[in-house]
Formats: sequence, C-alpha cells, structure tokens
Amino acid sequence: MNGMVPTSTDTLDKRLNAFRGDLADMRLKGKVESACFVDGVMMRVGEHFADVLAAPQTDSGLLTQFLYGHDVLVFETKAGWAWVQSVDCGYVGYVREETLTPDPGALTPATHMVCAPRTFIYRAPDLKQPRTGYRSIGSKLVVTECITVRGTEYAVLETGEAVVAKHVFPIGEWWTDPVSVAETLLHTPYLWGGNTGFGVDCSGLVLLANMVCGRSVLRDSDMQSQSIGQEIESDFTDLQRGDLVFWQAHVGMMTDRQHLLHANGNTMNVSLERLDEAIKRIGYLYGPPTLVRRPEDHQ
Repeated sequence: MNGMVPTSTDTLDKRLNAFRGDLADMRLKGKVESACFVDGVMMRVGEHFADVLAAPQTDSGLLTQFLYGHDVLVFETKAGWAWVQSVDCGYVGYVREETLTPDPGALTPATHMVCAPRTFIYRAPDLKQPRTGYRSIGSKLVVTECITVRGTEYAVLETGEAVVAKHVFPIGEWWTDPVSVAETLLHTPYLWGGNTGFGVDCSGLVLLANMVCGRSVLRDSDMQSQSIGQEIESDFTDLQRGDLVFWQAHVGMMTDRQHLLHANGNTMNVSLERLDEAIKRIGYLYGPPTLVRRPEDHQ
C-alpha cells in the first residue's frame, strides 16, 4: 500500500518496497541506493487477475496474484512487462503489461466487490446471454445500476456487461467474519502463490478472507505471523474461531476450538481438519506450530 515504506533501511523488504540497483520508488530516495528514482504511475488490473512474478520472464516463480479492478503503482514498463506494487497489500513484482488498463486517467473508483468464490460476467443482464469473462472473489467492479430480469437481479457494469447482483456487495458494506469468507472457499484448489477463487495458497486464503471484510493484511505467512492481531500463549486446546495458527511457512484459520481451515499441499485444496491431526501430520516434516495470533477484533 502507498504508506507501507519502512523508516529503517534495516527493515526494508524487497517484497514490500520497490528498489533495484538501477531503479527505485521515489519515496525510497535517501533510504536506498539506486541509479534512478521515479514516481509510480497509478494503473489498474484489467484482466480477471494478474500473475505476479519474481522476474520479467514467463518461467519465473509465482509470487502472488493481483485481482481485477485493484490498483497498482507502475514503476517501469519494458518488453511487455510492468514492474509494479499493489496499492492494497504493498506487494512488489512483475506482471504482464497487457493485464493492466493503459489509461490511468480513466480510473473510475470501484463501487462493488465480488463476494462469491467465482462468478461470470455476462454480455447483458440475462443469464442466457453469452459469458464474456469471469471474476474471482475479492475483485473490484464499477456498478452503474441494478436490473431485474425474470426474477434475477443483475449488477450492470460500466461496460454494459452484467454480473449476478447477489455475487457482489457495495464496497464499505463489508463482511464481518473472515472465517465465514474462507469457508466459502472450501475445496478450492491449492496453488502456490495463488490468491483467487480459482486457486489459493495458505496465506492467500487469509488475505482474501480479510479483504472481503475490508481489512488490509500483508501477503505472505511470515509477514502475517508478525503483523495480524496479537500473539497469544496457547497449548492449542483453548483456541477460538478466527485464531491463526502458524507453522514455518504455513498458516491456517480456526473455525472453532478443534478445527483448522487451510489451503494445503496435502489435500491440494482448501480443507477442514482437526487441529490435533494437522499438528501431528505437519510436524512429521516441518515441526510443531510456531505461534498463534488472535485478530484484534477477537481479543
């Protein structure tokens, strides 16, 4: 996000700060060494989602994904790639330039967010019309009006296309329970670096669940383990709904005192399992949980 610039050079994280030896974010001038400093140009993700890679090449590792309608700061475009930073979570990486809207002056503020795990975009407000696209939970849309056709209400977009109205909600009328959001994604396929309703990893699930509740959290599990809510002492028998249990490079959400909801590589999807069984299974390879954090509203 725009204000996510640490004040100490010792804490600068390249995942959250755009700087290289040849180019850097102007806001980091005086904090890092670089041959050139530039102001980021605001643009918006115009595809269903944009894969964010570690380097400007298609075989580079997937870091995360930026959703349709979300804004980014662009620091460089070169050879079909854009070096960007998310306005929402602050993550930095490379996306295909074609996934961004080309005219930053034409950005109408988003009015709605998708709350269904996945939804279709129709050519017109009628489910019998051809599909023109799809959107993930957490995507932002500009809705101009609502129309009811044969008993189904549609949200009409600025393009004239439409989405089923019950699949979106006005931005600001947030859900109140991140766990309830995460539960809608049960059985979603696991994808390393995934951050959409089509594929998600453990920390991506936490990010999406909080996003729909209007809460900005950091992207990776190590960041989340140091920043969400408060760390609590626990023997894992006194947990409550919403508590986050962290392992080395993994995180899950408690749905009640006994059950953990998490995207994991064992089932290769978002699954629900008993916490004690997860601790035993994960511990065989990666050791016991490292800590538990309780979101502030659950204190």
